[in-house]
Amino acid sequence: MNEVDKLKEDQLMKHLAIYIEDPILNVWHLAILTAILSLGFKQGERQRIKVSRSKIMKLSHINTLPTYHKYFKQLQEIGYIKYSPSYHPGYRSEVELYEKRLSQK
Repeated sequence: MNEVDKLKEDQLMKHLAIYIEDPILNVWHLAILTAILSLGFKQGERQRIKVSRSKIMKLSHINTLPTYHKYFKQLQEIGYIKYSPSYHPGYRSEVELYEKRLSQK
């Protein structure tokens, strides 16, 4: 494994460790956050990650829109993510992982 991949993996594991230790988060939150991190890892992004609802739902194994919307919205309210929707068909929406929330631990 080269150094760049090692740094990406270390950052990914740091995020996951923080998420797992937070008692506020439940299994649905963790599934969504893990899906976002997975997309970011594949894109080589650590902060601003291109997302689509269908990809997050598929990766998180969430099959109903109400469940997805409820827990995705809660992650925004808790302060883990900032969602920037794109209404243009040629541009994907973005999720930004908040470093402030991560650094509070």
